[in-house]
Amino acid sequence: MRRRSLGVGLVILAAGWVGLAAWGCKSESSPEAVVLYSSIDEPFLREVVAAFERKTGIRVDLKGDAEAGKTTGLVRRIRAERSRPRADVFWSSELFNTILLAKEGLLAEYRPPAEGIPDRYKDPEGRWTAFGVRGRVIGYNTTVVRPEELPTSWRELADTRWQGRLGLADPQFGTTGGHLAAMYVLWGEEDYISFLQALRPILGGQLQDGNATAARRVGRGELALCATDTDDVVVRQINREPVNMVYPDMGDGGTLFIPCSVGLITGGPNPEGGRRLIDFLVSAEVEHLLARSDSRNIPVRAALRQELGMDMPPESQVDFEAVAGVMDKAIQLARQHLLP
Repeated sequence: MRRRSLGVGLVILAAGWVGLAAWGCKSESSPEAVVLYSSIDEPFLREVVAAFERKTGIRVDLKGDAEAGKTTGLVRRIRAERSRPRADVFWSSELFNTILLAKEGLLAEYRPPAEGIPDRYKDPEGRWTAFGVRGRVIGYNTTVVRPEELPTSWRELADTRWQGRLGLADPQFGTTGGHLAAMYVLWGEEDYISFLQALRPILGGQLQDGNATAARRVGRGELALCATDTDDVVVRQINREPVNMVYPDMGDGGTLFIPCSVGLITGGPNPEGGRRLIDFLVSAEVEHLLARSDSRNIPVRAALRQELGMDMPPESQVDFEAVAGVMDKAIQLARQHLLP
């Protein structure tokens, strides 16, 4: 989901959501509470957690991280707390870092009831479940770019006509890193590096500080187009800005869709409560809420997509675990070849 609205620091949610404390405060969680680390947007997160608390009577203590790199910051925290885990559940706005945590033994096996979720979105070893996808798209300003001018594949972004007019977020944070890693997997290292080298003069040695920033600059007309997520475009449209999007081919005939993901943290203080929270998060009810939120996440459940009248373009079948496995290398190469 989008990262625009979760503030910096830590959120502490009091019992029953009586109030939301300022980021940066610290509090000890009571033994019966479930501690949730999450990079999901704060307003939507509050809605989901409140629904869980009403349904189960279990309190949730929520902790987030800084806006610029919420998922990255939380992943680092889980690693740092390996010897003494402080959280029970990790709910991420993307999947690839979740896969890495699982491979490091930091997520425990738990297979929640997840009726309707295809196997592609479940870890074969039961350490994570994914749902509610966002697409990687090209967002463009409709007053300066005509639809017929737009690239139909990601490789076409390196065309010189976009020089100084294209935005790309820093791949160290957010979904851009996973997107570039998927290119690496699908195209091979040689073609991937060639693409980066061709893209460097187009970007002019500049990377945006996030997908939301890139989309915002497109909405203001400072950039003609950008690589971003569907939810970033939706927000610009909600603000009545002249922004639309297209779904370029990743090279295998499909769009890259990146799901949310959730896993049980190994050795967390309240595993039973954590399992109950995961059961709720992977439910059709929550995926329905995601689809109706400002993020407009597309359900992975086909029946729910049909019920909601949400279309999903053909999906790239790139292997999620392969993408996670090369992400660090792909990001390193990107910064090496894109920046001065």
